[in-house]
Amino acid sequence: MMLARNADSLFWIGRYVERADDMARILDVAVQQLLEDPTVDTDLMVGHVLTVLGFEPGPGAKSVWSLADRVAYDRSVPGSIVGLLQAARENARGAREVISSEMWECLNATYMGLAEAERRSRRLGPHDFLTHIKGRAAMFAGLADATLSHDDGYSYLLVGRSIERVDMIVRMLLSGDRASSPSWMSVLIAAGAQDTYIRAYRGAVEAEKVVEFMMIDRLFPRSIFHALRVAEHNLAVLDQRPDRVGVQSRALTLLGRARSDLEFIDPVALMRDLPEYLLTLQETCRAVSESIAEEHFHIAPYVSWTDAGLASGPDGEGLR
Repeated sequence: MMLARNADSLFWIGRYVERADDMARILDVAVQQLLEDPTVDTDLMVGHVLTVLGFEPGPGAKSVWSLADRVAYDRSVPGSIVGLLQAARENARGAREVISSEMWECLNATYMGLAEAERRSRRLGPHDFLTHIKGRAAMFAGLADATLSHDDGYSYLLVGRSIERVDMIVRMLLSGDRASSPSWMSVLIAAGAQDTYIRAYRGAVEAEKVVEFMMIDRLFPRSIFHALRVAEHNLAVLDQRPDRVGVQSRALTLLGRARSDLEFIDPVALMRDLPEYLLTLQETCRAVSESIAEEHFHIAPYVSWTDAGLASGPDGEGLR
């Protein structure tokens, strides 16, 4: 059986890398809009992006550069992209015996190269840095799939990645504007879903179809349903309780309930009650994470991201 500290580290490596990747995706779309569309209200847009990502907007002038400084580069904020990758690297350092050398080298090289990537992006623009982060996150995910035994450690990594993915897709959908097709296209681009969506629906970008695709599509790996199913399957593999009816962990029960509710939901009702449903999913992710910490890692439950309902932001709280 895997040591609890190693299981804990793998779970959080999965979460940190996924969040860094998704934050880079959201920020990249926002930066492109701010730079290319002169009609965008910069203060409003920057404040909205900060809120979606769980940061307090704060005082002072707002610009593309101030947004990137705070969300991407700020080493004093553990919740920034740089801070998340540092946390992932430190967790990997403590779990060297259960990850592959290539996974460690990827995270270590990524972290060590952040300063140069930042200097380059300050000359060329934030897009260069954010593209670099997305590429390194994809490399890490590929190395984990290809070089890590698909045992308990791999399952903990996937559970962490999947729970974080649900939370981040929820944030993307909460940022959408029901009346604006460009806004929903931005959501698809941030999720890396635009090409798959267009091939699946072959039509105009409509709010109802985007929400349906991002929430209940069975095949797209970044849909909420798919991520819930992956998390549920891997947590079931890890659940060491006797195989009796109704005897399973609270975390597994919460995941199963969320997946089942989403699987059979009426799309019309989903769109009508979308904000409430998304916030419920966000709270489920929080509760699942706390339950896993208590049941699998044998530590007091804690919350990773403290911005309940996007009302407040961590700015460094909750990272381990």
